[in-house]
Amino acid sequence: MSRFKSDFLRTLDERGFIHQVSDETGLDELFSKEIVTTYVGYDATATSLHIGNLISATMLHWLQETGHRPIALMGGGTSMVGDPSFRDEQRRLLTPEAINTNIEGIKKIFSRILRFGEGENDALMVNNADWLLKLNYVEFLRDVGRHFSVNRMLSFDSVKLRLDREQSLSFLEFNYMIMQGYDFVELNRRYDCRLQMGGSDQWGNIINGVDLGHRMGTPQLYALTTPLLTTSSGAKMGKTASGAVWLNEDVFSPYDFWQYWRNTEDADVTRFLKIFTRLPLDEIAQLGALGGSEINEAKKILATEATAIVHGREAADAAAETARTTFEEGRLSDNLPSVDVPTADLEAGIGLLSLVVRAGLAGSNGEARRHVQGGAVRINDQPVSDERMMIGTGEITGDGVIKLSLGKKKHILVRPA
Repeated sequence: MSRFKSDFLRTLDERGFIHQVSDETGLDELFSKEIVTTYVGYDATATSLHIGNLISATMLHWLQETGHRPIALMGGGTSMVGDPSFRDEQRRLLTPEAINTNIEGIKKIFSRILRFGEGENDALMVNNADWLLKLNYVEFLRDVGRHFSVNRMLSFDSVKLRLDREQSLSFLEFNYMIMQGYDFVELNRRYDCRLQMGGSDQWGNIINGVDLGHRMGTPQLYALTTPLLTTSSGAKMGKTASGAVWLNEDVFSPYDFWQYWRNTEDADVTRFLKIFTRLPLDEIAQLGALGGSEINEAKKILATEATAIVHGREAADAAAETARTTFEEGRLSDNLPSVDVPTADLEAGIGLLSLVVRAGLAGSNGEARRHVQGGAVRINDQPVSDERMMIGTGEITGDGVIKLSLGKKKHILVRPA
């Protein structure tokens, strides 16, 4: 039995989203009696969100499904500074043009996860540049900055860990938590926003906003964080050999996204089905109870359902079918990820290690060499062991491509261009 009476908090609790809540009883009562506006902030540090962001975006989905109003806050202003949380060095400063380009990329995912419109619980997308870039610095210091204790700010883990490592924390970065706290107050004034959600690493920043609201006369504000997920083996979620698992298809294909979930560890299947799919809990319990090789069927369902949320049902089904024909029937599928290589390069010949790196199957020639030495690399399904091998037009199959594989589950079609 959940300890919550409101539909939203009970749903989050049952699905494993809740790590900390600033006032469980008060927030539960608020959700039980009125439509609650809630936000999550997303800084525009890249053109796409990644799997870690999918957790908070899914919480906004359940918020809307249970009758409340979500705000996806784009960090057009805060991205000018950069969140220093748990980093050893300052983030690269982005130009306004780069930030706007990144925001346009980030917006794509929310059209599939949230419903936007003019209804009372339709989602809003807001940009904090609308108020942060217009602030008068001296007035901001007098009206907002005076409410922040430097002593307390230094005690937050996000700052303390940087200083404990004797790494520099710039004054620019130190302002980030003040700006984020002010976002909460501004969203309350403009949209009656009462709750901010985020990952557990944001707890200090969110509580700053709750405290600032109290000092500046807002109604009671609330904080809720979700656990930072790791796999059962202790690895951080969302990392692959070729980099982060992004949500936009132009930087991480739907097929690769499907494969990421298909490779879930057995012990994580139930937990990930609860968080990353919208399947009913009783169905998830049945899937989680599968044993032996049958657990692979649950992994395929996880992969398809998670991919459908991010890329749409058609792309998810196509990815599942590509995997089936590739692995179960051994056939070549045009839906496999591909990389274009100039025909002239193939005519001259490309070193095997260079091709593996160019295809994104390794981050360096050294890593590619280790894959080859370990017997993991295949050309057109044939193992290759000569790291000095040259790949050229002679390897192009009757389908007009070269199939480059790493292990049993990663395949790239090299297409002459």
